[in-house]
Amino acid sequence: MARIQVVATHPTAKRDYEIEEVYEAGMVLTGTEVKSLRRGSCSLKDGFAHVKNGEVFLENVYIAPYEEGNRYNHEPRRARKLLLKKREIARLIGKTEQRGYTLIPLKIYFKNGYAKVELAVAKGLAKYDKREKIKRKEQEREIRRALREFQKGR
Repeated sequence: MARIQVVATHPTAKRDYEIEEVYEAGMVLTGTEVKSLRRGSCSLKDGFAHVKNGEVFLENVYIAPYEEGNRYNHEPRRARKLLLKKREIARLIGKTEQRGYTLIPLKIYFKNGYAKVELAVAKGLAKYDKREKIKRKEQEREIRRALREFQKGR
């Protein structure tokens, strides 16, 4: 059984994007980055990924410098290589070349001691799409509430 310890999640991913596919990728990290992640000091807010020369890189993800790292510390927003299978990378290239699709990190976690990132192929939502999504959720919530009230009245 896999032990999973979630470090960070993307705060607005489900609201701002329509998620199509999700991939799990390993990350190439330095020692101080791993120690900093274990402390939970990471932010995915502005992060994204892109394919370059047949490799996938995670950009603009903030991993705080490790306090005890002194001169061997890492740069907080450096590009980090992601480890995926060739077939998965080929699918990502095909998807991201389509108009409107992007790669965003959903969460960073440790799985059996290894740092992993959950990467999503997503399409950005327009403002009116977000409003529609909110309306639909509110309607569903009202229906559930009415059903509960109806069942209590029985």
